[in-house]
Amino acid sequence: MPPRHSLPKEAPTSSRSRSHSRSFKLVTDFLGRVALLSAAVWLLGGSLAAAQSPQGSLVGTVYDPSGAVIAGATVTASSTGTAFSRTARSGKAGEFTLATLPPGTYELVVTAPGFAPDTRTLTVGVGTTPSVVVTLQPAGVQQGVTVRAARPSLASQPLDATSNVQQTVISAQDLKTLPLAHRSFANIAYLAPMTEPVEPSDPTKARITAVSFAGSSGLNVDLSVDGGNDSDDYIGGFLQNISPDAIQDFVVRTSQFNADTSHTNGGSVIISTRSGTDQFHWSGAGYFTGPGLVARNTLDNPAPSPKPPYSRQDGSFTLGGPIARQKAWFFASAEGVAENANISYNNDSLAQFRALAQLAANGDIPGVSSIDVPTSVSQPFRDFLFTGRVDWAQSDRSQWFVRTSIDRYHTTNDLVQQGTLPSTGALTRSRYFTVLASQNYQFSPNWLGTLMMEASLFDHTEDRNSNIGLALAFPFSSTALTTSGFETFGDNQFVTPITAFPVARRQEKYQFRYDLVHPAGNHTFKTGVNFIHEPVLSGQLASSRETLVTFPENPAYYLANPAVFASDFAANSTFVPASDGSFSQNVQRLGLYAQDSWRVIPSLTLNYGVRYDTTFGLFIASGRDQSQNPAYITLQALGIPLVNGIPHDYRKAIAPRFGFAWAPGNSDRTVVRGGAGLYYNDLAQNGWVTAFQAVDQPFSGLLGPGDQGTLIDPGYKTPYALQASLGFEHAFRDGWRLNVQYQHTTGVHQYRLYQYVSGYTLPADAPSINLARSDNRSRYDGLSVIVSHELTKHFEVTANYTLAKAQTWGATVGELFDYVNLVTNVNDAFGPGDYGPSGEDVRHRVVLAGTLLLPGDLQVATLSQFETARPYTLTTPVDVNNDGVVGNDRAVVNGVPTTLDEFRGTPYMQVDLRVSRTFRLADNITLMPFLEMFNLFDRMNPGNNYVPDVSVLPVPPGQLANVQDLCTNAACTATVPVTSLNQLRVPAGALGDFFGPGTTVGIPFMAQFGFRMSF
Repeated sequence: MPPRHSLPKEAPTSSRSRSHSRSFKLVTDFLGRVALLSAAVWLLGGSLAAAQSPQGSLVGTVYDPSGAVIAGATVTASSTGTAFSRTARSGKAGEFTLATLPPGTYELVVTAPGFAPDTRTLTVGVGTTPSVVVTLQPAGVQQGVTVRAARPSLASQPLDATSNVQQTVISAQDLKTLPLAHRSFANIAYLAPMTEPVEPSDPTKARITAVSFAGSSGLNVDLSVDGGNDSDDYIGGFLQNISPDAIQDFVVRTSQFNADTSHTNGGSVIISTRSGTDQFHWSGAGYFTGPGLVARNTLDNPAPSPKPPYSRQDGSFTLGGPIARQKAWFFASAEGVAENANISYNNDSLAQFRALAQLAANGDIPGVSSIDVPTSVSQPFRDFLFTGRVDWAQSDRSQWFVRTSIDRYHTTNDLVQQGTLPSTGALTRSRYFTVLASQNYQFSPNWLGTLMMEASLFDHTEDRNSNIGLALAFPFSSTALTTSGFETFGDNQFVTPITAFPVARRQEKYQFRYDLVHPAGNHTFKTGVNFIHEPVLSGQLASSRETLVTFPENPAYYLANPAVFASDFAANSTFVPASDGSFSQNVQRLGLYAQDSWRVIPSLTLNYGVRYDTTFGLFIASGRDQSQNPAYITLQALGIPLVNGIPHDYRKAIAPRFGFAWAPGNSDRTVVRGGAGLYYNDLAQNGWVTAFQAVDQPFSGLLGPGDQGTLIDPGYKTPYALQASLGFEHAFRDGWRLNVQYQHTTGVHQYRLYQYVSGYTLPADAPSINLARSDNRSRYDGLSVIVSHELTKHFEVTANYTLAKAQTWGATVGELFDYVNLVTNVNDAFGPGDYGPSGEDVRHRVVLAGTLLLPGDLQVATLSQFETARPYTLTTPVDVNNDGVVGNDRAVVNGVPTTLDEFRGTPYMQVDLRVSRTFRLADNITLMPFLEMFNLFDRMNPGNNYVPDVSVLPVPPGQLANVQDLCTNAACTATVPVTSLNQLRVPAGALGDFFGPGTTVGIPFMAQFGFRMSF
């Protein structure tokens, strides 16, 4: 099976001084561009206005006691913590709109001549539009005051009766209250229905938890922070991590139809960071885990193997307050992580390692005279997160903020696993830096806008532990039990059965976003432009001169049979000459949209609009297009009509969107919402990297028979999703709320890789060709039921259940909007057995989050997940269909071919719990000690991480092409017949082919204690 992510290969090792010089130049160039960006912001600030994603809005209708509407009423919303305020007047139908409100708590005052003022306090969340019904009483009559909960949380959000968007708003209170494994904000995103966890699929983001939307791989999801784009434009998914303590709140959109949403055909996560207020406030928190608080991981480390020690300390501190009261404010958040993990080798691994060391001492391994065999390997991880923000009220009409965020981490001996020696590990370094400036400007009561400018830098390196030009792979480590690749000893090739990942990555991005809002009567018109310039989108795959030897037997066998070792060494060696594995792109993305929100009547709102997105330079690398690809030139010279041109940027991505929200009888407790729309998204280019590498240098000659080339189909079209949804939400008067949602998604023009082989599906004089096409399709249908109860005296709870089905086309892996979907037979690309569930097809899923108040002021909070088993495919190394490709054929059992993702793993269950108590030390100082427990019942969760290849199972010799029996002893002198596919289900370990802390495979029981002090 070819690599899932063909990413850049490793740069030649350079001296420390050269590395520092290169880093200094990169930073100075970046800061120079930032200076130009800042200058542009200040020059444009007086005349432009815009912002969008991190704000909310407020709509409502003003009535008199008889039910008649009041036109011309003055409506003012004032932030309770800053000087920010916004004023509007009710229209002819009594309606009003207050747009682009920063998330927070507001005092709303409504006045009209002859009527007593109405004052109420309410909360506006990011991306929300609460609906308010105001009834003014005659002057002289005492007016009641309605106060919303001062503690906004997941279950206490106001009803959004004018929006068609299916979304879940998560507040800072939720982030503080609920237990978050590894302090990842994304973990709480699973509270949104039709989402689910997926493992990070690349080590460059091993500490960024991924989120799957609608059965996808999680790579087609958009993340914006304060309106700035934080998506990875190479791998896909999230990029920079943000401390939960720096987040004000965020919204998880599972089905969104507004035209201002771009760069996703799955879902989106929109984050708003915290700001300072007129009151100084600070907090400090510590989280501590030691060896005695972590259970054994029985999937990778079963008894009697020694249990590896583990400890983790996490400290967080925030500080905010006024620079000049009512004028300027600051906020800063810093968090540091010191994790000390270890790999303790079991006796079986040590026996094989010592046999290999003896082979080296005997002189049997060319160029290697000794191999050190430790009993354990440390894997320290260090991380530092920082967010700083300054807000400035320039005037009543203009408000600014500037934010900067930093994320720096490194891991020693990264990628070392139970079956691999330290030589196969790497020192991983990642550096993220972002600076963002934004202005809200009110031209007039009915013209508002937001300007957002962002610059971001990402730099990642994988410096491998050994560079000896040799790598040895043995069966006991080169299986589904390891994530480090094929190697037991020597240079890491950074290639696994499903992914080739980079040893260097750089991404430099500049974004300009301008949104203009015009509330007028019962219409709210909105338009905007989003431009992203990425002058650096580059990296390298490992590219040094190396020999990889893949042995059929383990070292202990060869120590007893040294002559066989020498012959197998010669017969199974693959030499890879040194090359330039780099690629470099300069990409621009442009998006334009216009939309209108029309309150036809107070109870019915229609949202409709259109969006246009396009990309410039998507298929150009190092300044060259695909006409200079040697594979393309060779096919043209041979007259082989596999492709008839080169790919070009797609210019027809026009996306209409429509939605509605209906509150029957003008109810403030019930809303029916729905809509449909198209969502285009050019996914990350990792699936095409070898095509980009092919044009990294000027054309130097034709490819020959047996050479490998990669092409991109000239008929490329940007993938898109057709989404449709319908939902019903009702808030009961006793604090309970019910939300029922249905969502349908059809994926169109998704990616598939066609593998053509010389002498099989291409003429013998042609090279072998991997051809990337956008002709795949998928389907997702989901029904969710959400029940929540607002905090009363004793408890608060939110629970959702999702019934779903996700299906796509593929050979051995099925993913929605991803590159891993191969073709089993290029002459029958949509053949029998090729359509099946996606890898994230979870039929039933339940998520529970709640807080219970016990006697003694104890508070118990939980975040628990339960889901049915996910599917997987069982493959065979035999070329069953004789197309010349090994690895894209599914297993055949008793003469019957298995189908895509026919097998199912194990149901998943993880219960996380926090117990805490708050002590008031002074009027404004509180101390909250707590104990958190993850995977409370220590359930073993292999998920769908089962042995994926029949060659790893005890299959008798000669039956790999058609499995009929299983061996019952090592010599296979006794067998049992296969009468059920369940006999072939064998768990493959805790991490399998993925990287970083497990999510769907869960974690063993882990407890941590800590404290939080606030002022």
